[in-house]
Amino acid sequence: MSIISQRNDSKELTNTISAFFTNYKIGDLLRKCNGCKQKGIPALDIMKYKLCNIFRDRSMYMQIRTGSFREGFSDNTFYRFLNSPKTNWLKFTTLLSKRIADTIEPLTSEDRINAFIVDDSLFSKTSCKATELAAKVFDHCDMHYKKGFRLMTLCWTDGNTTLPVNGCLLSSTNEKNVLGPETETDKRSLAGKRRALSKMKGTKAMIELIKIALANGHKADYVLFDTWFSSPAQLIDIKSLGLDAIAMVKKSSKIRYLYDGKKLSISKIFGISKKRRGKSKYLLSVPVMVEKNGIQIPAKIVCVRNKNNKKDWIAIISTNADLSEDEIIRVYGKRWNIEVFFKTCKSTLNLVGECRSLSYDALTAHVAIVFTRYMLLAITGRKNQDMRTLGELFFFLVDEMEDITFSYAMELILRAMFVSICKNFNFTENQMDSFIDDFLNGLPGYMRNAIAKAA
Repeated sequence: MSIISQRNDSKELTNTISAFFTNYKIGDLLRKCNGCKQKGIPALDIMKYKLCNIFRDRSMYMQIRTGSFREGFSDNTFYRFLNSPKTNWLKFTTLLSKRIADTIEPLTSEDRINAFIVDDSLFSKTSCKATELAAKVFDHCDMHYKKGFRLMTLCWTDGNTTLPVNGCLLSSTNEKNVLGPETETDKRSLAGKRRALSKMKGTKAMIELIKIALANGHKADYVLFDTWFSSPAQLIDIKSLGLDAIAMVKKSSKIRYLYDGKKLSISKIFGISKKRRGKSKYLLSVPVMVEKNGIQIPAKIVCVRNKNNKKDWIAIISTNADLSEDEIIRVYGKRWNIEVFFKTCKSTLNLVGECRSLSYDALTAHVAIVFTRYMLLAITGRKNQDMRTLGELFFFLVDEMEDITFSYAMELILRAMFVSICKNFNFTENQMDSFIDDFLNGLPGYMRNAIAKAA
């Protein structure tokens, strides 16, 4: 049976969320990551509300203002949960993605290649002077500085399903670019380590995220990234972790590789080497040595035509020199999955606009919960072999949430009305049935359908 049906079913959303929380033991993960409360409302209930709130048509603030907020906790309890500096959200998403990956890997061939993908994306904030650690950060898309954070993200993919493993909101390493205040914390505490990570360079933060993933049991064959993180130092650091890297080479005269006994830039290597002719998938393949601080590792550079500009070319480097050219190109193609992930999170899951908090801890919690929403959609689509995109699945969930609200409200109203009628009037059973039939027949069609579903 499909987890999310093609038609709107008022029970489908509840079943989907409940199955997700049960199958992957979300409550157990929260306890392991210190995301629990000493008394009162369980943290799991708050987590479930925050996770599902994106599927509703209004924010928590508007729910409270309009009287539609019916949860068993106050807004202060909710905000204290998000602002808690003790919850290890980095570990939470890492462990959750590991549990989901463990259920996916047996479904594919043992020869299938799994990979980590690393990239960053702009997390814009308008109220930077009041938002903790917000800064002017460089946006690689339009090559300008913007206000907010860089969301450094590590994903895991088997080529079919992509899961966000962990991530952090990077501020600026230049104190002059930091616009927001910083809360004083003990550097030995989780909150202190979280803020120290936010002020690392992107290249160092990338290695830290990979180390956390490996320490919590994640496995991958390769690490994929683009030119912004492609340097000899990064390639050697990743190799030292026991992983191979496949990345796009930066065309810079300052970055050189040892080729034919000489240190040359990629442009020089391309210029002096003989190219393949005809309709070959690649133009050039050369073995090189990557060197930094006296350490050398073998690698292979494959140059291919730029599809957007036939006169241009791009180069891909692999630290596994035994990998074939076709396989290097194929595996690197999986890197695009993280771009789809960022697009879905921003356009559909409200990554940037939903959380207005000024606390860095709350922003970290919000990012982790958005990652969890994406994992919910990803595993739902995978289990169903659903041909719909994650965006389509999201909007089906939104529609189902609206049906639940309307159906439940109609059921409560009718139940109260019929109880009152039976209490104040001595109707026979036949008279009551006749009254109900006449009443329902006089309602519009969409109301009759909603009542039928609720029944």
